[in-house]
Amino acid sequence: MTAVDPGRDVTYHRFRFPADLHLGSADGVAAGPDGLVLAAPADRVEHTDPHSGDTAGYDAATWTSPVVPVGFAAAELVPSWTADAPPGCWLRVELRGCSGDAATTGWYELGRWAADDTTIHRSSVPGQADGAARVAADTLLVTGATVTGWQVRVTLLRRPDASAGPVLRTLGVVASAGHAPGTPATRTGATGGPATPPAPRSGATGDARGRVLDVPRYAQRLHAGGETRWGGGGDSWCSPTCVSMVLDFWGAGPTPDRYAWVAPPGPRPVVVHAARHCYDHAYAGAGNWAFNTAYAGLHGVDAFVTRLRSLAEAERFVAAGIPLIVSAAFSRGQVPGLDYDTRGHLIVLVGFTADGDPVLNDPYAPDDEGVRRTVPRAAFEAAWQGGSGGIVYVVRPESVPLPPAPTQPNW
Repeated sequence: MTAVDPGRDVTYHRFRFPADLHLGSADGVAAGPDGLVLAAPADRVEHTDPHSGDTAGYDAATWTSPVVPVGFAAAELVPSWTADAPPGCWLRVELRGCSGDAATTGWYELGRWAADDTTIHRSSVPGQADGAARVAADTLLVTGATVTGWQVRVTLLRRPDASAGPVLRTLGVVASAGHAPGTPATRTGATGGPATPPAPRSGATGDARGRVLDVPRYAQRLHAGGETRWGGGGDSWCSPTCVSMVLDFWGAGPTPDRYAWVAPPGPRPVVVHAARHCYDHAYAGAGNWAFNTAYAGLHGVDAFVTRLRSLAEAERFVAAGIPLIVSAAFSRGQVPGLDYDTRGHLIVLVGFTADGDPVLNDPYAPDDEGVRRTVPRAAFEAAWQGGSGGIVYVVRPESVPLPPAPTQPNW
């Protein structure tokens, strides 16, 4: 256990189902063998998909968490989940801020999520802002309220004629203070202006020095000039390319029959498949943090979004054998070895040199050989912490234990 850096208040809490069903308020949901299921519908919902214009009726049921205190004034809340949503099914995830036991904000939608795009078009919900908070795609930004806790509510929706219903396995939120990252619409991999990072923070190191995990190397730019749907193509697919690398590291990626629809197959059809199934139709990009971990979770692994305070914390994951997908922002020359500008980019942290410098699988490369890069520790830590406040995707099989959490737990 390590002491928390008092300058970085970050905490993560997650509910696991069906074990945690009793902790919240259930309305039409029940415990299934693999998670929370829609049992006796509590409501009938007519939903018009704004991206297709199609209207359909759905049976609906909800689970609402208790108030989860965070112990500080939170500025940002990012939810993530793992679930199954067969054809005809989807999930609505909502979040609100609290102080004590009282709500201090309204409910905001943080995602209309489906496993594919045949039922609804998976999307964040733009235009949600008031004097208390606003939604930036996958993040609730507190602007005028006092938020020292949160509640999350998930609605499971199923067409009456669907052959199977949705299943919710996990639902969590990372809360943090005092950071304002760019919106996920800028997480494209190679464009935008410079970030203004804080000074790197110190902390106890793990035992990952000299360890590099054998994560396969996939270049997103191999797809430039090919498929341009789902965010414009390869130059914008840093996030699904990283998720594909890590899933294949664990031997958990989709089987070829799942992406046989990609035609022509191009250089690596599994990345096209991932981009389609991570795509947020509202902001027209494949970098929605929660949608990427939800996609990973469809493949039998545990996956969630959190924030780490430092590379010292990241070393703990590498020491445990777990690569991390990190979100950074930097300008050309800020991080030697990463010679391009980005307002937001996803990179796989695969290890550290003996001296503690990060070893990366950076998908923004012209070919697979160019993906592996080693960069200076302080400069990269500043770009990561300054660009996203330390956002990471944690993706690993349940059989691989997470490292021990700090005293203020952020995983």
